[in-house]
Amino acid sequence: MRDIKAKTKIAQRLNRVNLGNLGDYKSVGAGVYELRIDYGSGYRVYFGQIGTTIILLLCGGDKKTQAKDIEIAQKYWQDYRSRENASQ
Repeated sequence: MRDIKAKTKIAQRLNRVNLGNLGDYKSVGAGVYELRIDYGSGYRVYFGQIGTTIILLLCGGDKKTQAKDIEIAQKYWQDYRSRENASQ
């Protein structure tokens, strides 16, 4: 990513998430959620959540790649959950 302002906006958003403020997000199915960052081309960061305190960042993208990014995030999340269940 070349846009320094976009990097800064995304980093600021992730810092707020780290403090417990998820802000604008929605479920995209299969246990995956999308953080929407209202800047530039509409950046997205995908995550899954276990309980109330653990958030796993899976991948990100922008509005143009949204459908593909959601698919990838759902696969990553499914893989993570199957590994987690196998280790218990």
